[in-house]
Amino acid sequence: MSLSSEQMANACSQAMHANDKAAQMLDMSIVEVRPGYAHLEMTVRKDMLNGHDICHGGMIFTLADTAFAHSCNTYNKVTVASGCTIDFAAPAFEGDRLRAIAEERHRKGRTGVYDITVYNQNNEALAFFRGKSHQINGVLVDENGESAKSGE
Repeated sequence: MSLSSEQMANACSQAMHANDKAAQMLDMSIVEVRPGYAHLEMTVRKDMLNGHDICHGGMIFTLADTAFAHSCNTYNKVTVASGCTIDFAAPAFEGDRLRAIAEERHRKGRTGVYDITVYNQNNEALAFFRGKSHQINGVLVDENGESAKSGE
């Protein structure tokens, strides 16, 4: 039995998250994944604040980058970032619940373009991230949705 595109997207996301030590350390949660789309969340903790007592931009970037990774890897082709940019619109504060929404804009051949917006719990846009992806060799899961990494 082959997996549907939705099932495959979720299996790929789960396989990536299981091995993503950075996302686990930051307590990121996967809310929704479907082909070319990912919604991840993270709560800003005290240890994520910079010298201005606001969320460090690198933490917001990491959340956006992780949502980007989940969205561009939903097709079971190992895909990495070839470039990305971020524009910060507003700060995040301790206790804020951040939501990163990643959406595929273009995908052809081995490359893709994805837009990720990071919001707070009040639905205020905090950051705009654009990622360019490049497909490399390999798959994330086998035909049954099990991790393709050896030894797992």
